[in-house]
Amino acid sequence: MLTDGTYRLGPSTARLLIKTGRAGLGRRAGHDLTIEATRWSGEAVVVVGDPDRSSVSATVEAGSLEGGEGTGRLKALTDADRAEIKRTLGDKALLHTAEHPTITFRSTRVTGTPQSFEITGDLTIKGRTHPATVHGKGNGDGLLRGWATVTQSTWGIKPYTAFLGALRLADEVQMEFEVARLEPADAPP
Repeated sequence: MLTDGTYRLGPSTARLLIKTGRAGLGRRAGHDLTIEATRWSGEAVVVVGDPDRSSVSATVEAGSLEGGEGTGRLKALTDADRAEIKRTLGDKALLHTAEHPTITFRSTRVTGTPQSFEITGDLTIKGRTHPATVHGKGNGDGLLRGWATVTQSTWGIKPYTAFLGALRLADEVQMEFEVARLEPADAPP
């Protein structure tokens, strides 16, 4: 059950995923990818009776994004595929992690209940900040899930293309989180 408090977030208590889709004439040749952030941290301040006093922040190491799963093709992702995805996400084309090592989210407003909530905030990717809205649900046992749809080009990210543009990732990606348990911020790590 979600109670008032300040909670620490990170890979030990939650998963942070990005899910891509395919577009273009060659979309059957590629994979829909699930990419996971492996190094990130955050904090949630929860005031159940007054959600407007609640807040959420998170910082993701952009270089920690790794392609874990690929669906939509008969052939599974290989280790070489995963290594290429990591290279592509980093400096080669998309996130330019050397210049922009972190992705951040800072809430500006929280509304709803622990069972159904919305978090509006500022998402910064590649040094560009734009508003983003996260939709979430809680199950009463402390499990929280949420999602936001992000249009890559808004943040200056050119969706990945191959085969002269016949295969490309869709501009919209789904960012998802799943919090398995909340850890009080004052508890030892």
